Amino acid sequence: MWLLHAKFVVGVTGVVRDDEGRVLLLRHRMWPPGRQWGLPSGFAHKGEDFRATVVREVKEETNLDVEVGRLVMLNSGLRTRVEVAYEARLLGGDLRLDPFEILEARWCDPSDLPEGTQPVCGPLIRGETTP
Repeated sequence: MWLLHAKFVVGVTGVVRDDEGRVLLLRHRMWPPGRQWGLPSGFAHKGEDFRATVVREVKEETNLDVEVGRLVMLNSGLRTRVEVAYEARLLGGDLRLDPFEILEARWCDPSDLPEGTQPVCGPLIRGETTP
């Protein structure tokens, strides 16, 4: 059975907002130049609840604590990848970036995203993508 079925990796993204409605964007070190700004994201571990992935990835990348809300995207991705995104709300924490992965962080108004933001982020932030 294992040999006959596709294997997937699951990329999980958090659309993290603060109490002012601003969204957290990160400039990722390993993403292509000109498209380095994006939402906190990472890969789910085997058996991990995807909501827990959002909490873990935000904590690893920024040291911030979040509460995960509703599912906002579930799509097949490139080859054997599945893309999942959830809304999330900032609970607290002191911003400390993981320098290996993240170059910069910004709280942005949804209508004023930085140049070089990944194309998928705009629709997610505006709520235009549905599960």
